[in-house]
Amino acid sequence: MSSAGEKEMSDIIVLDHVEKIYHRDALEIPVLKDIALRVPQGEFLALMGPSGSGKTTLLNLIAGIDQPTRGRILVGGVDISTISQTRLAKWRSQTIGFIFQLYNLIPVLTAFENVELPLLLTRLSRAERRRHVETALSIVALSDRMDHYPRQLSGGQEQRVAIARAIVSDPAILVADEPTGDLDAKSAEEILILLKRLNEEFAKTIVVVTHDPKAASRAHRMIHLDKGVLESDELTETGHLRRV
Repeated sequence: MSSAGEKEMSDIIVLDHVEKIYHRDALEIPVLKDIALRVPQGEFLALMGPSGSGKTTLLNLIAGIDQPTRGRILVGGVDISTISQTRLAKWRSQTIGFIFQLYNLIPVLTAFENVELPLLLTRLSRAERRRHVETALSIVALSDRMDHYPRQLSGGQEQRVAIARAIVSDPAILVADEPTGDLDAKSAEEILILLKRLNEEFAKTIVVVTHDPKAASRAHRMIHLDKGVLESDELTETGHLRRV
């Protein structure tokens, strides 16, 4: 796992006049309208807004899960709005770590096996995979739970396993969709501290969708969306990176 060192200020994520329209029969449903956004490498960005504002759609576009109807998306210098689905899948596995509100762990696999899953698609040897998994579980403070199944873990521990799975391949970017939404206050606080550590110590660029102002306040910057439009952009108290 790479560590922070000095943060570079180049833009790792660039959205240029991005629009997303879904079609239902003959009906067009605009979800995102003319989004322009730049995220510097090493930034911790929070996306906020009411339900239906387009936050998760925007996150999915940045992560290459979905593609824009119009506009251009550059991530790490790669134009992901134009590359093939095969190349996009490979790019995603190498560049993006996903964290969800519901942890999406496999119940019949141990914590170790859940974290190892993304590495099974790589050419790493079994010994190399073990080293990666042990490092990731150590970072999230769950080395002593690696042989436990999800049902034997608390909600907060399950989310930490999910975060270990997200970072095990050492991606440059972590995208998180309501990562504390299903947790009690204490567990949510632990997850926020962990995300901040991943940002500061391991130089992960983090984009998080949240309804929780407390969670958003841990980010450097908050983006507010409303009805698919970028309404405002503000630095938080911890923010020290430049605005768009």
